[in-house]
Amino acid sequence: MIQPFLKWAGGKRRLIPKIEEFVPNLEKIRYFEPFLGAGALFFHFQPNRATVNDINGELINVYRFLQDNEKIDDLLDLLTKHKEKHSADHYKKVRDLDRKEEFETLLPVEKAARFIYLNKTCFNGIYRVNSKGQFNVPMGKYKDPDIVNKDVLLSVHRYLKENKNTIEFKNGNFVEAVNESKKGDFIYFDPPYNPINKTSSFTGYAQDGFGEEKQRELGELFKDLDDRGRKVLLSNSNTELIRELYRDFEIVEIPVSRAISSKATGRWKTNEILVIGKHIFK
Repeated sequence: MIQPFLKWAGGKRRLIPKIEEFVPNLEKIRYFEPFLGAGALFFHFQPNRATVNDINGELINVYRFLQDNEKIDDLLDLLTKHKEKHSADHYKKVRDLDRKEEFETLLPVEKAARFIYLNKTCFNGIYRVNSKGQFNVPMGKYKDPDIVNKDVLLSVHRYLKENKNTIEFKNGNFVEAVNESKKGDFIYFDPPYNPINKTSSFTGYAQDGFGEEKQRELGELFKDLDDRGRKVLLSNSNTELIRELYRDFEIVEIPVSRAISSKATGRWKTNEILVIGKHIFK
């Protein structure tokens, strides 16, 4: 039961049947994903060799903990305690830990448990920080949030620790994340999306945001990697800017339904796009 164990805004789990049409055979090449998030595609394919990255250090700490530790009983115990104490007051207390000096003294397992607990109980699984890098998402309204997903966590733990697998987790920018890629390797980019309008703009995932300048930098990197024989694939929103940046590549539209509130009525249908590198199936 290896699957994403985190909720994630913009996650790709529902789009995998369409995306996997453009994923090459991974048996003899290395898998790269510079914007990992909850890792829907990564856990779907479960590559034996992978370098995956995210700018979110707290997220990468969770993955590294699951990979590096022989047992994850301590993590499960802490998650169980969070579940038992879950309330508005407890949520705020745990959320506000990163505003205190003691936060830096927390053990990796304590930070991992905090991250998973907040992810499962915050509004819509959003990860957002303020200008000081402090998590500031309000609590969601869930009757019985799945805080302790033991079977999935154990399955992910076993996959990441398998001797035959070489999975490297990085915590840096998207350029550095692909520095070690070689000709023929597969790279999937799923960056923060270019906003389709001003009201849909979401730049709080990291302190520095991901605006037009970053989108253009990513576009240049995509072209460079393609020129050097990497098998590149990218997801993004269907906007004029993104179509301009990738005008030299095949673009496939994918209809999706996106949430703008916690209610089913607060959703809209739109098209996302996949940008297909020229070497994907060569």
